[in-house]
Amino acid sequence: MKKMIKQALLLFLIALSAQTFAQTDSAAYQLQRIKINALLMQRSAKFGQYEQSLTARTGIFGFQTKDDIKNSNEILREIALNDNNIFRELKVLMDYKDVQVQQVQNTAAINNERIQKYMLAIKKLQDRNYELKVQLQKQVLRQNIFYYIGGLLVIICAGMAYILLRKIKAIRN
Repeated sequence: MKKMIKQALLLFLIALSAQTFAQTDSAAYQLQRIKINALLMQRSAKFGQYEQSLTARTGIFGFQTKDDIKNSNEILREIALNDNNIFRELKVLMDYKDVQVQQVQNTAAINNERIQKYMLAIKKLQDRNYELKVQLQKQVLRQNIFYYIGGLLVIICAGMAYILLRKIKAIRN
């Protein structure tokens, strides 16, 4: 009984810590998504700046100057760097997702194993219950046979006593 209580308490603590870990992991996943969304918003803003820089023509007769082209190229380089950051952060997000999938698979495997053990325990208890019922029926049958034999012996003894008493009476008379 004490061992069963310890096991139940241990199982409860494991489940509680797994749930806390899952909530922490989920919060980290959400933070990572927010970070990626912020990077995507920065990328959109940079593209707006890039579009404006392409239309900027500060040169003579409305032509682009080297500075205009350098500015456009610098914005484009910042977009590429931001894209690299986005890919890096997406990789982290996918790793979080993989960890979550692995946790779900592990939890499913653990639960399946527990279910199998419970089913095995139930099967053993059912088999033991059947054995005890069979033993009880045999014991009741033996007890009934004992009562029948005992009753038969009492009847035989009573009959012999009756016969002996009659013979004794017959000899006295």
